[in-house]
Parts: sequence; C-alpha cells; structure tokens
Amino acid sequence: MTDSTQEPWGRVDETGTVFVRTSDGEREVGQYPDATPEEALAYFERKYADLAGQVTLLEQRARRGAPATDIAKAVNSLTASIADAHAVGDLESLARRLEALSGTTKELTEQQQAEAKAALADALAERTKIVEQAEALAAQDPAKTQWKQATAELDALFTSWQRHQQDGPRLPKNDANELWKRFRAARSTVETHRKAFFAELDAAHRDVRTRKQQLIERAEALAPRGADAIGDYRALLDDWKQAGRAGKKLDDALWAKFKAAGDVLFHAKAEVDARDDEEYRGNLTAKLELLETAEKLLTETDPKAARAALNKVQRDWDEIGRVPRDQVRPVEDRLRKVENHVRSLEDERWQREDPEKKARSEGMLGQLHDAIAKLEAELAAAEAAGDARAAAEARDALEARRAWLKAVGG
Repeated sequence: MTDSTQEPWGRVDETGTVFVRTSDGEREVGQYPDATPEEALAYFERKYADLAGQVTLLEQRARRGAPATDIAKAVNSLTASIADAHAVGDLESLARRLEALSGTTKELTEQQQAEAKAALADALAERTKIVEQAEALAAQDPAKTQWKQATAELDALFTSWQRHQQDGPRLPKNDANELWKRFRAARSTVETHRKAFFAELDAAHRDVRTRKQQLIERAEALAPRGADAIGDYRALLDDWKQAGRAGKKLDDALWAKFKAAGDVLFHAKAEVDARDDEEYRGNLTAKLELLETAEKLLTETDPKAARAALNKVQRDWDEIGRVPRDQVRPVEDRLRKVENHVRSLEDERWQREDPEKKARSEGMLGQLHDAIAKLEAELAAAEAAGDARAAAEARDALEARRAWLKAVGG
C-alpha cells in the first residue's frame, strides 16, 4: 500500500495510523478515527506543539532564575514524556534542548547554592545583630535607662525578628534556637528591670506623696493665724522643695492644695497691708513735704550747717512713722541722696583739716625746700668748676624735687 499522507516529521498510512520519523526510523504514535489523514496528522502535530511550548516555557523559567531543583524535576519529566511522545515533530530537537537545560540546571544549582549560602550568612549576621542590640538594652543600668525609649526599641527589635523569621531564609535549627534563646533572655531581663524600676519608683512616689500630704495638712492648719504664719509657711515650703517628686499628675494636684493653703495666708497679709497703707497715707504726705526741705541741702556747702539741718530732718522723719509699702523705696532713696551729700561735705572738710595730714604736708614741704636750696648750691658749684657730669646730676635731682613740691602744693 502507499502512504495516504506524509510530512517531513511524520506520515499517515491508508489505515489511518500515524507515524513519527526519528533518526532511528519511524515510530507509531497512534490513530485518529473518523478523520481525514490531514486531520489525523494535524492532531499529533498539535501534541508536538504542546510539548515544544512546555520546553520553551521551561527555558524561560531557567533564564529568570527559577529554583534549579524545580527546573531539574521538570526537565526529567519532559524528557521521559518526549521519549515516547504520541506526537509528530522534531522530537529529537526538543530532547537536545532539554539536555542543554540539564547543563544549565547544574550551573544554576551551583550558583543558587552559593547565593543561598551567602543569603543564609547575611540572615545569620542580621539576626545576630538584633540579638546583640537586645542584649545591649538588657545590660543598661536600670536607674539610668529611659524606659519609654528602651521599650519602644525592644518592640522594634522583636518586630524585626519576626519579619526576618517570616521573610528571610530558614536558619539551621541549632543556630535559630540559640539566637532565639539569647533574644528571649535579653527581652526577659529588660522586662524584669523595667518592672523593678517602676515598682521602686512607685514606692518612692508613695513616700513623697505621704510627706507632701502631711505638709499640706500643716500648711492648712496655719490659716487661723493669718499673716503672722507666713514665716512658718515659708519654712514648710523649703521642706516641700526637699520632699522630691510624686509623679507629674499627682505632684500638680498636691501642689495646688499646698499653694491654696499659702494663698489664704498671703491674702490675709494683703488685707493687713492694704489697711496699713491706707493708715500710712497721711505719713507719706508729711514725708514728701519734709523731703522738699531736706533736698534744699543739696546746694549747701557748709558741712556744719548741713549736718545740723540734716539731723533735724532725720528726727522729724522718724517721728512721722511708716509710709505705704510701695512708697518706701522712692522716699528713702530721695533722703539717702541728701545724706550722701552732707557726708561728702564732711569728708572734704576732714581732708582739709586733718592735723596729722597737715603736719605731714608741712614737714614734707620744709624738707623739699631745704633739698632744693642744697641742690641749687651744688649746681652752681658744679657749673663754676666746669664739672658737666656733676652739674647734670644736680640739675636732674633739682627738677625732680621742684616737681614734687608742685605736686604737694608748696
């Protein structure tokens, strides 16, 4: 019989049987009943196209760096399928392409193993770094630790740990267990220190609260004494400053109560001061009038007259009495100016009339006059003798003595 239909890679005989051509000869691949030879051959060619598509897809996956083990499994599976494939096409070409992929898979395996090893080393180093940072937090002095910040840092480290555990490469079990053991121990230490610190702080706050509540009670007990108790309240305030802190919120509430107790005393004092100021208003008028008299002494030059007038002003000043509190400084400053002027007049007179100073001055003047007369005679003698050196020395000494004489008013 003759072939019904044939193509470069296969044929269909008169019985409808389809054959594929290989380098080893023909191989029957099957039949396609109730179809024309062309349809039967096209059916098995489509089977080949499906296999070729799978090989092409596998090549693309290999180029994109798919896991080498997955590629190897797929190569083995496709190689077995192609060996006895019921398809018409260049099956040997597909086999060669799969064989080439096997070599590529070996290279990929070596490369990926190296990359996996490097990634594992990086992951181990990163996980170790997280552990060391946690251990550094655990090693801090609890008394000096900023606990809000430390807690946030530890939480961030734990989040990083979880992310690395989920997204990173799987560490060897022994390494992973050892690192987790260290991290968990550091975390436990930090938590233990934090609880101990705040327990101690709470105890200290309770002690401070107790002391301050006692100070508040003592301050409130001063209220009946009014302004007279302000000194005692200030002493309690000193104790308050030494009592320490009881936590900001509680401290603010305690201070508000302590301050309110003091305000009662200061308000009472303000009322007393207001009454006193009103009472002393007339004294202010009298002192202002007295100041007008006193300030006339600012032009006085006679110290004796000035002192006598000032003494009278001071006696009258004391007799007038107190003035309103806000006017004490202004009127006292004006009187002080007059007192300073009189004192300066007296100082100047003393400088002029000091017997000891006068005697020292007169004795010095006499000595200078004698020295000048002697030097003038020496100068004349040196010049007459033609002794230029002696004359120059006498002249220099003479000029110095005359300068001194002028300085002391002789």
